[in-house]
Amino acid sequence: MPSLRDIRTRIRSVKNISQITRAMQMVAASRMRRAQESVEASRPFSEKIRQVLAGVGDAAPMGEGPLHPLLERREVHNIDLILITSDRGLAGGFNSNALRLASNFVLNEAGAPVNVITMGRKGRDYMVRYGRNVIADFSELGDAPDLDAVTPVARTVTDRFTAGEIDAVYLVYTEYISTLNQTPRLEQLLPIEPPTEEEEREAQRGPDYIYEPSPVLLLQALLPRYVEVRLYQALLESKASEHSSRMVAMRNATDAANDIVDDLSLTYNKARQAAITREIIEIAGGAAALEG
Repeated sequence: MPSLRDIRTRIRSVKNISQITRAMQMVAASRMRRAQESVEASRPFSEKIRQVLAGVGDAAPMGEGPLHPLLERREVHNIDLILITSDRGLAGGFNSNALRLASNFVLNEAGAPVNVITMGRKGRDYMVRYGRNVIADFSELGDAPDLDAVTPVARTVTDRFTAGEIDAVYLVYTEYISTLNQTPRLEQLLPIEPPTEEEEREAQRGPDYIYEPSPVLLLQALLPRYVEVRLYQALLESKASEHSSRMVAMRNATDAANDIVDDLSLTYNKARQAAITREIIEIAGGAAALEG
């Protein structure tokens, strides 16, 4: 059985850890609220630009080929994968779930060589450690990134796709659903998927527009912007998921530390009571020996 001093030292250490995890939980909660507000504010814009693209696409004249290079579909021989993770750990299963999804895609689902573009140090370190072809890294984006943070990433993949160096671009990120629920997603970013039937019906139900300049010129301006908006939305979703996952993980760690302190306190009290009882017995035995 450990000594009373050892138990006291361990209790003091666990209490210090619980104070740290409690502080990290409060910081993550504050950042999560701001990130959640950013996600909720950006979702309508992301959905609206998709509807606008559907309307412009319907109004554009159909030719023999695609209306824009970013819409061109070809046989897939080379793929770029954009992986969004965090720069720091202690976020529960946030990073591991996204990395598991990305690894499964690279090994089992891609069907072609995959080049990885990472946004976050955890994803970069993981892919480098397992020998993946990491061609670019965009880390240290901060807790509240703006649209400029994703512009280099969007330009990199669009230039490579337009030049024919790659035939498809996929995106792995974590969608924020609620504080306790975040789901990793794998989506195709390029070539841009055509509007769904529901989006086309929604665009047809809206007012008729006269486009100036032509719908084709509008598509040329909107499609690169759509890639940036989609990337930025995924980054905001991942940031909100990261802070939520870290807040929950730190809360669980704080609760676990408090439970350990309670168990150690009980063990300490039992050991102290046993020591007191032993001293009383020794004193009583000594007194009896003196009387004898």
